Parts: sequence; structure tokens; C-alpha cells
Amino acid sequence: MSDEHSPEISAVDLFCGVGGLTHGLVRSGINVTAGVDLDPHCRFPFEANNSAPFIERDVKDLTADDLRPYLFRGKYSLLAGCAPCQPFSTYSQSGRSKKRGMDWRLVLNFGSLVRELQPDLVTMENVAQLTDHEVFTEFLESLEGYSISWSVVECTKIGVPQSRKRLVLLASKLGHHGLDLSPQFADEPKTVRQEIEKLPAIKAGEQHPKDRLHAASSLSEINMRRIMASKPGGTWRDWDPELVAACHRKTTGSTYPSVYGRMEWDAPAPTITTQCFGYGNGRFGHPTQDRAISLREAAMLQTFPRSYKFLKRGEPVTFSRLGRLIGNAVPVRLGEVIGKCLVEHVNTYENGNVEMIEAESAQESSRLF
Repeated sequence: MSDEHSPEISAVDLFCGVGGLTHGLVRSGINVTAGVDLDPHCRFPFEANNSAPFIERDVKDLTADDLRPYLFRGKYSLLAGCAPCQPFSTYSQSGRSKKRGMDWRLVLNFGSLVRELQPDLVTMENVAQLTDHEVFTEFLESLEGYSISWSVVECTKIGVPQSRKRLVLLASKLGHHGLDLSPQFADEPKTVRQEIEKLPAIKAGEQHPKDRLHAASSLSEINMRRIMASKPGGTWRDWDPELVAACHRKTTGSTYPSVYGRMEWDAPAPTITTQCFGYGNGRFGHPTQDRAISLREAAMLQTFPRSYKFLKRGEPVTFSRLGRLIGNAVPVRLGEVIGKCLVEHVNTYENGNVEMIEAESAQESSRLF
């Protein structure tokens, strides 16, 4: 968690969701003073796990004055966020509503708030495809006067046990030194086994009595036969012909081998999506148990702590809603790595200033004598 030597950085998390980025920033030593999101279902998990208020607002309706009381509470200020990425996601290129198709404007709203507020630090996390679009160039233009660093990060390199490529942008008014995530890269990727193997076994359609989030969706008779015929890392091409879905027998369906697949214990998981609770939606089968991964397992593969609360007492488990909240979240570990990078960057800036002041003082003393 927070380090007593961390510089005093206050942050506001835009598009905060259930708090993945916030929780990671807090673990790195940054004081998140508020989270903003339009989705009311995010309020409980955000506030129950993070010592910050949840502001239920559409970011496009926010003004700089709305955020100033929260943002400028420390020596340094950080505006952070991950604007909804549906327009650019490879998982949502078809069947997208017109409303979702306009979500790219939220990136520009983020940029407008940066331009007005002029925080010391900015970080934006988003889908890798954003860099191919004009809106990203426009966002960069809103960062005039900042040192900027951005890269597409494969999350397996930073301790997230899933293959997930994300754009990470860092910007600072304190200079460019240290705006680099690579020092946080791990030597070996974290695996599915390391993250979820110790969870108690459950069956398809079952919920663990001591953890309501450790619940797995039910399987039809045909899907139970399919998962029993599946091996970790394999595909539906390994099945007997009568188990193969008609759509996959067609030429157009043969290019989707990962659906109806099992994860492998000793490899990272695939990207955790909003539909990760469904066996037929990707390689979301448990490595050894005949079921899809549970919601708790999905959250842990997103590096949320096992104790992270997503439900109020007595609140029913709704797979579609919780899957959406978990799949859309920023992995906590990614937030922590971003936070550590910014903390070290500010520390370097402060130490550099101290050295400069001491050098100037020494020069002045030599003139006096």
C-alpha cells in the first residue's frame, strides 16, 4: 500500500468504474480524492474498497470547477482516467449502438478538462487501437506544455496474468525523466495457476457459500459435453464432430478456434472481457473444472484482491452486470505500476530540485568568502 516516503499527490479518477485504476494508484502511494463515473452500479464497489467518494456524473457534463476542490488537495495534482473504449475495441466493431459510437468524444472531454485544470500530472489508459485514430492526436494537442510518454503495454510484462494490450499515456509538467513503465516489467509472466488455483472448487451453476462472487454460470447439456471434451489450451477442433457447432463448420467460423476453450494453468489467461463468465464466449473454461471461470476468478485475473467487494449484503448476483463491471475495469496491477512510475518521477524531480538548490547555495557561499 502507500509508502511513507511517497510525495503528496492528489488524484481524481475519471471514468473510474469499480475502481481498478484507483485501487492501483492508492497501492502505489497516491491519494485518490474522488472517482467519477456515470454508472450507478459502480458506486458501491468503488466506495466500499477505496477511501474516496464516488461522483455519479457524465464526464462530458463536468466543468473544471466541479473537480478543483478534489484535484488540488496535495502538493501535486494528477488527473487520471480511461475513457470508454467501445468505438475502438476489436470486441465491439459490430452491433454497436449509435450512442456507443459517440463515446470517442469522451476522450476529447478528458482533454478539455486537462487544458482547463492544468494538473501537474496526467495519465490515460485505453485500448491500443486508439493511437490509430485522429482523436488521439487531438488529445495529445490538449497536453501542450507537458512532457509526454506513451506506449502500448502488454500487461503480462507487468504482472497481470492475462494477455491484454493497453495504451498507457503519462504526461508531466515536472519534466520527462522517469516517465517510463519499463523498469516495472517482470522477468516472467504471471500465470492462471498463480492467481486462482487456491480458490475452492465449484460446479457449473454453483455459488460458493462463503463468497457470492465465486459463482459460475450454468451450462447446457451440449456445452457440458463440450467442456468435458476440451483440454487446456485446446480448441473445438479437438472434439468429436457431433459436438462442433454448425457455425464453426462453415469457412467463416473456422477462424475462431478460441471460443469454447479452456485456459491453461501455467500460462496467462486471455483478455478478460465483459462476457468472460460464458464458456462459449472465448477461452474462458476453467483449466480443470467443468465450467466457465467464476466472477471472482475473473476479478482476480484482473488483479483485484480476493477480498474486493462488488456486491452489497443481500444483493443478487447478476452475471451480465458484474461481468461488464469486471471486464471493463482497469487491471489493479496496471494502475499500481502507473502509480509507482509517477511517484518515482515526482521523487526524482524533488531530489533534482534539492540538488540544484544545494548547488546554488554552495556557489553563493563561495562568493561570500
